[in-house]
Amino acid sequence: MIQIRKGNERGHAQHGWLESYHTFSFADYYDATFMGFHALRVINEDRVQPGSGFPSHSHRDMEILSYVLEGALEHKDSLGNGSVIRPGELQRMTAGRGITHSEFNPSRTELVHFLQIWIMPEQPGISPSYEQEAVDLSAARGKFHPIASRQGGPGKVKLHQDAIMSVAILEPGETLLHRLASGRRAWLQVARGAIALKDYALNAGDGAAIDAESELTIEADLTAEILVLDLA
Repeated sequence: MIQIRKGNERGHAQHGWLESYHTFSFADYYDATFMGFHALRVINEDRVQPGSGFPSHSHRDMEILSYVLEGALEHKDSLGNGSVIRPGELQRMTAGRGITHSEFNPSRTELVHFLQIWIMPEQPGISPSYEQEAVDLSAARGKFHPIASRQGGPGKVKLHQDAIMSVAILEPGETLLHRLASGRRAWLQVARGAIALKDYALNAGDGAAIDAESELTIEADLTAEILVLDLA
């Protein structure tokens, strides 16, 4: 079964310095049919204007992934971490029993465009932590390349959940066959470009909940960057 979540049907917030699209219910946006998908709780697509950002705020009991598409995102947190995340990098922040952080666009001229993804951890109250890894996008050409998993490792951030996040880059006309193990389900998110997922046409911002499917056939209509979250 495949359920499509069109990008133009997502929740939308415009705050001047921030434009945000919410795949699932978030903040003031509520949709009872889109509260999350299994352990996946949030996919926000954010664009932050130059010199602006999210002031210091707190989180608990969530795995928070930031994937930058354009520009740069500066991170500071109560653990003493400070870094800048750029395209080709992935940040994972485990909020655990509590962490405070800020996110800021350090550029004076360019906006930052990024996806923030929240995954519920397997258990509450774990120690907060932070990790940032370079993503080998060349390894994602024509296939899904894991960039986050329970095991972690070189080029992958570690998740405190039975989940794998992968990225694929497809050129126009290129086809990808992706298999799901028995009992697994997935969320597919188009970050850029346009694809056909079986008989469904998906564009940047569109997503798909996938359950009880053994394989997915994806064909790129335009050069596409696709994320898939494989979930227990």
